[in-house]
Formats: sequence, C-alpha cells, structure tokens
Amino acid sequence: MPTLNLSNDARKFLETLPPKQFKQVAGKVFALMANPNQQDVRPLVGYPLLRADIGEYRIIFDVEGDQLNVFLIGNRNDDEVYRVLKRKMN
Repeated sequence: MPTLNLSNDARKFLETLPPKQFKQVAGKVFALMANPNQQDVRPLVGYPLLRADIGEYRIIFDVEGDQLNVFLIGNRNDDEVYRVLKRKMN
C-alpha cells in the first residue's frame, strides 16, 4: 500500500469539513491508497495529475512509485479547485 502525502492545502481543507463529509473524503483517500486505478479516477486535462470525485468534492492527486500525493481537495461544483491548482502549478 502506498504512503500518503497530503499537501498543506489539502490538509487545511480537510480540517474545515463537517464530520460526515470528512469521513467520506478520508475514506476515498484511503481507498485510493489501496487502489489508485479505480473506475471513477480520470486524468486531469492539461496537467500530469489525476482526479477522483466523492460526493460534492474533488480530489486532485498523483501516484509516484509507492507514494500517493494529494495536492488539492475542493468542491467539484465550482472552479475554485482549478484556480488554486493553476496558481500552484505555474
């Protein structure tokens, strides 16, 4: 099983979630650690990253060797997660 590397942005977002949503998102992250090639994982257009959805949230991540790197977690229904990603990647 890969090790987990959460970015500061992802960690801060998780800290703001209500308990029910935190449990959902954390469960998805652990599921990605067990199997990062799940059916709902898609490549992120324009970036060498992957995305996965859980409820109303989107997880932006990649897998390098034996490490799952979670860059961002955000609402999937707005474009804020992509604006933050664009700032971080440029």
